[in-house]
Amino acid sequence: MPKKLVTLLISMLVAAFVLAGCSGDKQASKEKESEGSKETASAEADKKGKSEDTEKEAEDTTEEANTKENEGSSDFSELISYMEKETEGTTKILYENDTPQKHEMEGVSVSLDAYKLVELKDFHTDFMIPFNDQTNGGVIIAKYTVKNETGKDAYYMPAFYLNFTGAMKAYDNYRDLLPENEQLSTKLTHSTGYLIKAGETITGYYTYPFGDDHLKQVLNVSTAAVEVPAPLAVKDDFSSSFGKEGQFTLSLNASGEKKVEGNKSFYQDKATIDDMGTKTMIEEKNGIGKSEPLGDATVTLDGYQFTEFVPNEVEAPRFESFNNGVVLLTVKFNIDNKGASEIAQSSISSKLTVNDGTQYMLNEGMLLNYKYSDVIAPGAKGELLQIYVLEKEMYDKIWKDKSFEVEVGPMRDKEAKDLSKGKKITFTLK
Repeated sequence: MPKKLVTLLISMLVAAFVLAGCSGDKQASKEKESEGSKETASAEADKKGKSEDTEKEAEDTTEEANTKENEGSSDFSELISYMEKETEGTTKILYENDTPQKHEMEGVSVSLDAYKLVELKDFHTDFMIPFNDQTNGGVIIAKYTVKNETGKDAYYMPAFYLNFTGAMKAYDNYRDLLPENEQLSTKLTHSTGYLIKAGETITGYYTYPFGDDHLKQVLNVSTAAVEVPAPLAVKDDFSSSFGKEGQFTLSLNASGEKKVEGNKSFYQDKATIDDMGTKTMIEEKNGIGKSEPLGDATVTLDGYQFTEFVPNEVEAPRFESFNNGVVLLTVKFNIDNKGASEIAQSSISSKLTVNDGTQYMLNEGMLLNYKYSDVIAPGAKGELLQIYVLEKEMYDKIWKDKSFEVEVGPMRDKEAKDLSKGKKITFTLK
């Protein structure tokens, strides 16, 4: 083979190897670059993920801190120690109750989680005024929780006034006995517009101070009642209230516990709720289920209770014309409002006819617990109690074995407008 041809072939083979080597180096460089890009992207993703996790942890920590603040951080022992130190007095727990009570108001709920009655003695004179100008007395420390599950912001003023039979005043929170950051009235206050956000839960404490004289009074009565106001849908607009006002009953000693438990079996008229005296069951019937139409509503007789009633010392003057004892007849109705107007429970009147139709008496509205704002809305159902005061001797000797008839109506709204065109309905009890 000619030398020139051999030289040419060798040159071509060398060139081919060089080109292949360059191509491999470029591919390796691309692969290395690609791997580097992947590593960089992965590192950035990890960094971003860690950043997001850090932000989430920070958010969770903030939320947890806010929740903890809203829930309150102290227990009763710490609060009692604070009160003792602040007032320079001495304390002793007289009674405690950890059984929760809860009141629902169309998505906003209030619960009385626990409470303690604490004796507070020999405290500084700076604290005398709310203790009836005395330096011995007692304090009820109550723990409340307000929860908004409506899905919208609401406004709630925690005006949890306390009363008891014979009380000369309504008792309210006294701010100087507990740390401000633990008090419900500090968390739901005028400066925040009493705002409770959608989904928010707020817990705080309340104190009710009693001078020594008032403490003896309330312990003698053995129970007290706390009002639960309704929330507002619009700030400062009291016409926007929703849900029904409620009440918590506090037993304050063993006698009060027994009384509260016993009252659960009776219809919740004012005589029962306000602990106006002692009821003893004479006769009752429940689940009657007899219905009658009245205007655009259907009224159902659910049951009745005859109870012997002995008023307490404070309420006795109200019943002084009943010389031979008192029997209360409380009748329970259920109302299905199918009309377009609300029905006011406080505006409905009724009449009880006894002794085979020869005698009658009107419903005693002052012994019912309905307020002007208590209504059964259009399309809703609600309860109606009616109560009558009977002389026990007449009941025992003449009436109890004869017929009792209750005439109900007409239906009325809050302005006492007749909704059933004057029509009434009658139920025979027995």
